[in-house]
Amino acid sequence: MEFLNNLVNQINSLVWGPPILVLILGTGLILMIMLKFMPWRTIPRGFRLMWQGRKNEPGAEGEISPFQALMTCLAATVGTGNIAGVATAIFLGGPGALFWMWCTALVGMATKYCEVVLAVHYREKDDRGEHVGGPMYAIKNGLGKKWLWLGGAFAIFGGLAGFGIGNMVQVNSMAHAMETTFGVPMWITGVVSMAIVGMVILGGIKRIGKVAAALVPFMCVAYIIAALVVLAVNFQAIPGAFALIFESAFNPVAATGGFAGAAVIAAIRFGVARGIFSNEAGLGTAGIAQAAGTSNSPVRSGLIGMLGTFIDTIIICSMTGLAIICSGVWTSGESGAALSAAAFESAMPGFGGAILTIALVVFAFTTILGWSYFGEKCWEYLMGTKVIWPFRVIWVLAVPFGAIAQLDFAWLVADTLNGLMAIPNLISLLLLSPVVVKLTNTYFAERKAQEALAGMPR
Repeated sequence: MEFLNNLVNQINSLVWGPPILVLILGTGLILMIMLKFMPWRTIPRGFRLMWQGRKNEPGAEGEISPFQALMTCLAATVGTGNIAGVATAIFLGGPGALFWMWCTALVGMATKYCEVVLAVHYREKDDRGEHVGGPMYAIKNGLGKKWLWLGGAFAIFGGLAGFGIGNMVQVNSMAHAMETTFGVPMWITGVVSMAIVGMVILGGIKRIGKVAAALVPFMCVAYIIAALVVLAVNFQAIPGAFALIFESAFNPVAATGGFAGAAVIAAIRFGVARGIFSNEAGLGTAGIAQAAGTSNSPVRSGLIGMLGTFIDTIIICSMTGLAIICSGVWTSGESGAALSAAAFESAMPGFGGAILTIALVVFAFTTILGWSYFGEKCWEYLMGTKVIWPFRVIWVLAVPFGAIAQLDFAWLVADTLNGLMAIPNLISLLLLSPVVVKLTNTYFAERKAQEALAGMPR
């Protein structure tokens, strides 16, 4: 067992090591340049389309609205990474890690845009008449038969990783938080979570989409408000916090208090790795959910889908990071969710920690819902629709097991598989990038022509 653990540790170090992180960032930068920085320029348009996407487009095909598709993506990405992941990045890499998380998100918007465009463009219908898509279908229908093994590799990595990263690890975090803060036995959290998860995911993507559309906006806004309270209490420290973030991004941070110090390479490594873990740009998961959304245009879906990275990292992760740095608790020696809880507790004594625990529980719960759909579509690609109901049952039964199990090794394996998902996805993105550019140019040329026609005198 020790040999196996060491082997997986070594593989994990390679998967999340500098070469892969550079590949992910480099791919995002290349795509951003190819798109002439369009994702940055069209953020306002994306939010307008997101708001309009609460209703289905007339004549568009799909199972859920574009808004529900985005909320399903956010349900999966806004999770423990936004609370514990950000805190861990700062604990290991210093405040400068937050700067590199921002960089990851800014180039990741192009990556996620391309993932969604390709997923919708190459989606197909399964034998139940439902739309399915994602990197595996983009590889299959865009690159041809000789690349089928690459799509299969993605589906295997994603199908297995989901049980760890998207299920047992999440409920384990929930159970520990509930026991620590409220004294709730871990098995009770597991059983209750199993019941609620079962009621949602057994209803398929339509029910997941409805729950995500109702729960995700509320939880995001509520968390942002709570974080703003922390920042308001420490408002005098905000300018210094930004200065520290930018300075630490390019200069080593000396040991202070309970902080052991960090080199610049640590800030880059942990900032990028935790940023990718949080927003999943480059992993390919966003396209799986967006492919189920009603759409007449892959580009329109992409403009909505890319907002997931912006909302997840630029907004929510920033709130967590700034709360930790402005409150001064980043030098306390705490790490993970405990560090984030210390920041909230310092500003709201007596109940700040409880607020963070509730946020962690809701974030983790929605991640289980979102990842259940990702995993389901991976296994469906490999084995057909006959696997859907057995998968859902196994997924639900894994929840209480995750709540009470020791998951150190399972977490390590899942984290490794999660990172491996990026390799097939990034290869397909680079090879199919000309398709994305062509679709994008056509879409905006048509919009420009329509706007010009609408402005002509009659």
